[in-house]
Amino acid sequence: MIFEVFRQERRGQPFAHAGSIDAPDLEFAEAWAREQYGRRQESEALWVIPRNAVREVHDFPDELSKTYHRVDGYSLKAKLKEARERAQTAESAGALSAEG
Repeated sequence: MIFEVFRQERRGQPFAHAGSIDAPDLEFAEAWAREQYGRRQESEALWVIPRNAVREVHDFPDELSKTYHRVDGYSLKAKLKEARERAQTAESAGALSAEG
């Protein structure tokens, strides 16, 4: 059975994938993970989980279209371009009314 090992290098840091272990059961996988990723105190904590328990998630619906929550979701260049176009249109309209 394949187990995935995630390690935390220092308290408070996020866990990162450290590697995979082939072991007959969870108990053996935990012991092997301690030996591989913890014996030299290079890890604060370990997560050991069966590979088949890892789930990949893809679709993230945005029902409310709140892309402004994301840094790349609000294009400042597009907003500036719109503002310039509106200003030019207003300026042109003002010039035409001043002539007439």
